Amino acid sequence: MTTPTTPSRPPSATTGRELTAAELDRAGLLHAEPDIVISRFAVFVPADELGEPRPVVIRSGAVIGPFAVVHGGTTVGEQARIEEHTVLGKPELGYAVGRIRPGVGGGTVIGAGVVVRSGAVVYADVEIGVNTLIGHHTLLRTAVRVGADTQLGHHLTVERDTLIGRDVRCSPGSHITSSAVLADRVFLGAGVRTINDKTLTWRDPYREPTLVAPRFDTGAKVGTGCVVLAGVRIGEHALVGAGSLVTRDVPPGALAYGHPARVHGEAR
Repeated sequence: MTTPTTPSRPPSATTGRELTAAELDRAGLLHAEPDIVISRFAVFVPADELGEPRPVVIRSGAVIGPFAVVHGGTTVGEQARIEEHTVLGKPELGYAVGRIRPGVGGGTVIGAGVVVRSGAVVYADVEIGVNTLIGHHTLLRTAVRVGADTQLGHHLTVERDTLIGRDVRCSPGSHITSSAVLADRVFLGAGVRTINDKTLTWRDPYREPTLVAPRFDTGAKVGTGCVVLAGVRIGEHALVGAGSLVTRDVPPGALAYGHPARVHGEAR
């Protein structure tokens, strides 16, 4: 497939609906490099909820599987593999965190060599670094950033504005709350729960929630089944034992565990 030229007139109204790759190409909204593979069952939705069309860019060697849904504004990097029944670049629509999201599209970047496993959903304005793997049925919400060489396991939820560094490992079934920070080489076990709200305020006309996400510094490790409360900081190379309830900061290099977690020495 050759890269189409930019049309001299605005795209037609057909860009507001689901299109095949061929239809997207004819509308001038598919910028495709050589040696790509796009399933004939893949679907493209170039326009967001406000009717604004954006092009889709697919770099050399990328593969788009059957029944994948790719929204306008998405770039799929070289040699990336998008498996079946995935969603990329989905605009966010509806109430969230104190305001209505109108369904505006945005730039979604899937880096070179990334693998997005079947069933994963990646919202608009997400960036995924090179050679990262996104597991089956994992959800990345709006404005998430993921560094290179990271592995996010299956059935993982990563909420809005979360920052994830390089060489991070998040095991399956965990929930990472909005605006959390996971620095480079952080390791989260399976079923970790993070919290950013101490008062559980939602749609209260008389008070605004105070949201303070936890932070995981470089090389921190948190065991399976832990719960990390709002505003907690896990220090560099600290280790939190499985099943712990973390209610306060864990110093760098410390070993902590328990319910609530307390420091019991140094991590090894």
